[in-house]
Amino acid sequence: MAPHYVVHRGGAALWPENSLTAFREALALGSRILELDVHLTADGEVAVIHDPTLERTTDGRGPVARCTAADLRRARLRAPGGALTDDCVPTLDEVLALAAPAGVTLLVEVKTPGPAVRYERRGERVVAAPGPRYEALEATVLAKLAAAGVAERSFLLAFNPAVLAEIRALAPGQPTALLVDHHHVEESGAHSTETVQWALEARANFLGLHYTLCDAAVVEAARRAGIAVGVFTVNEEAAMRRLAAVGVDVIISDRPDLVARLQAEA
Repeated sequence: MAPHYVVHRGGAALWPENSLTAFREALALGSRILELDVHLTADGEVAVIHDPTLERTTDGRGPVARCTAADLRRARLRAPGGALTDDCVPTLDEVLALAAPAGVTLLVEVKTPGPAVRYERRGERVVAAPGPRYEALEATVLAKLAAAGVAERSFLLAFNPAVLAEIRALAPGQPTALLVDHHHVEESGAHSTETVQWALEARANFLGLHYTLCDAAVVEAARRAGIAVGVFTVNEEAAMRRLAAVGVDVIISDRPDLVARLQAEA
């Protein structure tokens, strides 16, 4: 079966990442699955931005958690090349206003104010040590997805297992994915196939891996465990085709143009 192709941060290779422009243009290209990131602001709003701070993607400074929604409306987003644009940091409500009528599936990554998790080897086992999470972010996101009528076609993603535990407590039926980056495997001395067990322990429906960690052995282990496998962030066509050939379920890419072509082939 062909994988599902996902546009990462609205199409970060072509437009300001996580911007309304990116999401509009991705939809215009026919993207069927959009990925985005959310943080909590100082006034309880849900901001769509990847980093916990403003410096990399905007002309602003400081932590998102210390900004109000009005502060973020004044921050200008940067284009992929670094130039400032007219886009500002959108709210989740603004993105949902675009996505809900389009009927697309959403992958919403619930971020944390600092490092999400460390994996530590303790004897024969690797144990997750979650970092701090935003109080009430999960509940706020779930409420907004439900209000927009998109909860049933949304998946909530997180690197932090404590975030997934909170989502599960609030909405047991909401599909979730545990994300694992390459440094998590390296720092724990684990084999990439062990990440399947991490996802099971987090009681996630999906395992999302940095694409360099994924091979046929990981896919086979996930199949035996009854969970799906997605990979991020794959921007070269040859790598996308290789991963599709080993049977991954989801491929996430910054390249909406490439996604559109491979999606059409599939």
